[in-house]
Amino acid sequence: AVDSEAPPRVLERRLSIDQLASVAAAGDVEAVGRLYDALVAPIYRYVALRVHRREDAEDLTQLVFERIVASLPRYRSRGRPFEAWAFRIARNAVIDHVRRDRAHEPLADRHDAGHDETPDRLTVRGEEIRELRRAIATLTSDQQEALALRFAAGLSAEEAAEVMGRRAGTVRGLTFRAIA
Repeated sequence: AVDSEAPPRVLERRLSIDQLASVAAAGDVEAVGRLYDALVAPIYRYVALRVHRREDAEDLTQLVFERIVASLPRYRSRGRPFEAWAFRIARNAVIDHVRRDRAHEPLADRHDAGHDETPDRLTVRGEEIRELRRAIATLTSDQQEALALRFAAGLSAEEAAEVMGRRAGTVRGLTFRAIA
């Protein structure tokens, strides 16, 4: 049972992302911080997978959150998940970036490498990353987008569909065909 005497901040910790978004849209700064904490990692993973350069991913992630915060006062749920709304902002930022910078530099072979990895392991890891990139490059852009949203960002098929403007079944099909 929830103690009705508990301070409001303790109760806030139990809010879903959609509830936090509503509170943040009403101007609660702590809720904005919690939204950031909840979404920064999946948005960064999604952006990093799409733009390939760590510096660009970091800059774009910051830009995405600037846009989210600036748009929060106008945010209305309309029965859609807040994450889908946030990832649509991220997707649009990535599309804008790619249009401006068509030439992609590959990720460094040491991207996200641990400090204790041996040179041999780093070499193998680099080759695995190159193979994965070659395989992903053979997919359609919709398949690449579906994989990025589902696996890098961790969205459900329904949430990814909302971001892509597609049906959940279509996103599931794109994901299945891409994996196959």
